[in-house]
Amino acid sequence: MIPFNQLKPLHDLLAEEINAALLRVADSGWYILGPEVAAFEREFAAYHGLKHAVGVATGTDAIELALRAGGVGAGDEVITVAHTALATVAAIEATGAAPVLADIDPVTFTLCPDAARAAITARTRAIVVVHLYGGAADMDALLSLAQARDLLLIEDCAQAHGALYQGRKLGTLGSMGAFSFYPTKNMGAYGDGGAVITDDDALAEKLRKLRNYGQSSRYHHQSRGTNSRLDELQAAVLRVKLAHLDELNQRRRDIAAIYEANLTGVHKPSARADSQHVYHLYVIRDAQRDQLMTDLQERGIGTLIHYPVPVHLQESHRDLGLGAGSLPYTERAAREILSLPLYIGLSDDDALRVCEAISQLRGV
Repeated sequence: MIPFNQLKPLHDLLAEEINAALLRVADSGWYILGPEVAAFEREFAAYHGLKHAVGVATGTDAIELALRAGGVGAGDEVITVAHTALATVAAIEATGAAPVLADIDPVTFTLCPDAARAAITARTRAIVVVHLYGGAADMDALLSLAQARDLLLIEDCAQAHGALYQGRKLGTLGSMGAFSFYPTKNMGAYGDGGAVITDDDALAEKLRKLRNYGQSSRYHHQSRGTNSRLDELQAAVLRVKLAHLDELNQRRRDIAAIYEANLTGVHKPSARADSQHVYHLYVIRDAQRDQLMTDLQERGIGTLIHYPVPVHLQESHRDLGLGAGSLPYTERAAREILSLPLYIGLSDDDALRVCEAISQLRGV
């Protein structure tokens, strides 16, 4: 059996460091917003070459608080994609703003700049660009659009830890970068966690207040905030993971290279030539996706679909008024995409077995 994902091999690889970090926190007696969080924030900011990282409770909170720090609220519109985890849209809605869903580029599966441009109205206040699967969106075009229309641009980097665009780390190009540390991410915690990075002192100060009930010091509240604090245990784990992030991402690229060289009979993903992908997911396309998924499962190979139902076709979001056919590239992706096994601990031989099984099933 080749499972779609396994988390334990990565823990086993880093167990000595992680166990020591967890014990250090347990022995410290300080479990929320303490020295581990402060150290992680410094290290994560430095990794990106920025001044500030603000740890929060989840990746969803990271997007919401970034938007709120940027002044987005009720009556505003925020452009993003329907081909994403629902969390992206939920974060926008949590600010009181309305999500406006635009179509994707059919090659990168990320926000199409032309579609984003067409979606702008007098109420548009921000764009949330999702760097999906570990690859970059067309940031030159999106940044140019945001600057020309005076829009906040938030990078959703939940699947793109350490990825590069023209030599610069994703999350550093827009106004703020929002990260998730959900356990399955390239840099995952042992629970929920998130962070926002920025070079703007004023935005960083707002974010720190927003995550802690709007207070700058205990029981003194300058604004309405929320409870979105990164805990010390997660920060300690993340500090260990961050120190190994680049080498772990390279292993993911090595597995992706095996797929790229050996897969036949399906549409393989295309990485931007000006970027460095980190392959959070390796996503193929096949017109008979559901049958391929079933056939692989029968051969002991696990796969998943990210994502089978676009946000605009979810029952929860029918009130957005976008019916079937409104976002054609998004809807084609939902019908055809399939994520193959890719995780630390997947052997070269197992990656080759996946390729062989697909080639046999496709008769090539």
